[in-house]
Amino acid sequence: MNKVLIYCHLLLFAISLSSFKASALEQINFGIHPYKSPEKLLTIYRPLADIIEKKIQIPVKLIIAKDYATHIRQVGNNQLDMAYMGPASYIQMVRQFGSKKLLARQAIKNSPTFQGKIITTNNSDIQSLSDLTHKRFAFGDPNSTMSHLVPRYMLIKNGITNDKLKKIDFLGSHDNVALGVLSGDYDAGAVKEAVFYKYRSRGIKALATTPALSEHVFVAGNHIPLKLSNTIKHVLLNLKNSDEGRRAMKKIKKNMTAMVPTSDADYNNLREILNTLKAHHIIK
Repeated sequence: MNKVLIYCHLLLFAISLSSFKASALEQINFGIHPYKSPEKLLTIYRPLADIIEKKIQIPVKLIIAKDYATHIRQVGNNQLDMAYMGPASYIQMVRQFGSKKLLARQAIKNSPTFQGKIITTNNSDIQSLSDLTHKRFAFGDPNSTMSHLVPRYMLIKNGITNDKLKKIDFLGSHDNVALGVLSGDYDAGAVKEAVFYKYRSRGIKALATTPALSEHVFVAGNHIPLKLSNTIKHVLLNLKNSDEGRRAMKKIKKNMTAMVPTSDADYNNLREILNTLKAHHIIK
């Protein structure tokens, strides 16, 4: 009888061990949206991937999506185990596919939020957003949070709709917007704060500052075991406490000082902005 019991226990142990191995992840697929070339992004994120890999003892593979829509779909369908997402992409993903596990959001110069500016030249007679009626306005990229989406919301809230502007152009980048305004080709434009400070001494001023919006976020797929996602979260939140971790963060963004806890509610003000733009048919 004892031998039978021992055999049963051994059999159950073998089955449970087999099940564990079958369900264990052989690698972590870490996805990044294509905001730079794949070659650059693979170099930028490899130090962070190595730190995570060392801690969890599972290989980490970096996957660069071909475009933003693909990245959102891969995260939403749990094709990625973890991912780095811009705030607008994160909101779109949750709207389409439902919530994911939040790991951390980045903090730049100790701030987990960022802002932008609507600018004009120092010698302009434009003093407020309401003065932009019949003026020429420059945006950056149509998908950019700070060089289009949020400033467009601010214009709408101040009664400046498309038909009220003389001209609207998308110039592709924040720098192009600043240079377009400085050259006199545009009366005003929208840029992120860093670009505003970069060109301020050359003769631009801020007409308005955007609301503070939550920074880029790291998420994990819902299929990831809680213990594993918590371990990865712990790694991210503690990067600031080691030289290796600080170097990895600066590789991603030179002014990144930490990764901090976050919740879905941190993105609610951007949700409201995007919902307003959707209602005005600016975005789908």
